[in-house]
Amino acid sequence: MAPAASRPAAFFDLDKTIIAKSSTLAFSRSLFNEGLLSRRAVLRSAYAQLVFSLGGADHDLIEKMRQEISTMVTGWDVDTVRQIVGEALHEVIVPLVYSEALDLIAEHREAGRDVVIVSASGIEMVGPIARMLGATHAIATTLEEVDGRYSGRILHYVYGPNKAVAMEELAAREGYDLSQSFGYSDSETDIPMLEAVGHAFAVNPDKSLRRKATEEGWPILTFE
Repeated sequence: MAPAASRPAAFFDLDKTIIAKSSTLAFSRSLFNEGLLSRRAVLRSAYAQLVFSLGGADHDLIEKMRQEISTMVTGWDVDTVRQIVGEALHEVIVPLVYSEALDLIAEHREAGRDVVIVSASGIEMVGPIARMLGATHAIATTLEEVDGRYSGRILHYVYGPNKAVAMEELAAREGYDLSQSFGYSDSETDIPMLEAVGHAFAVNPDKSLRRKATEEGWPILTFE
């Protein structure tokens, strides 16, 4: 039996909310140095990040990027990816973490709330980052593994409305009361995630999220 929904949690987007750039892009140099990424793939990921930063990533582009990611990782050795992420974690991610985000995470933990990182990036990257930050759970995109390698099939794509669905499923398992929970994100694509909680916060929001936050009366936070 699932526990009764009786306690709040704090849900954080990762990219440009806790850290100052895309986590996938942050690890791209390490993956390139180990021969997993081609120079063309690195350039394409940089371009995709630029599109995101300019607020021009619509559904069709996101779907195209999802398909390209699936193709790109096909055949990669899973243990190698985990090793690369583990070795590069502190060097790559720590300098990108917003101190304001660390303070918020600490405040929620001190208040007895579980902290959940929710990201469209792969669980191989998000999981170690979440553990490093002291988060209780990580919800992230999951790729199929066959004989120790990625098949190219995406089992669980945690993007847009899928984030809210995943949060609801976790809340049912853990007994979180979403109506009393907290949510933080920078992007309009995470509006469903923010609408799923009772206390939504826009962090360094893009134009569309800023407009939505203003309409809904959600606090707007600036992380520097």
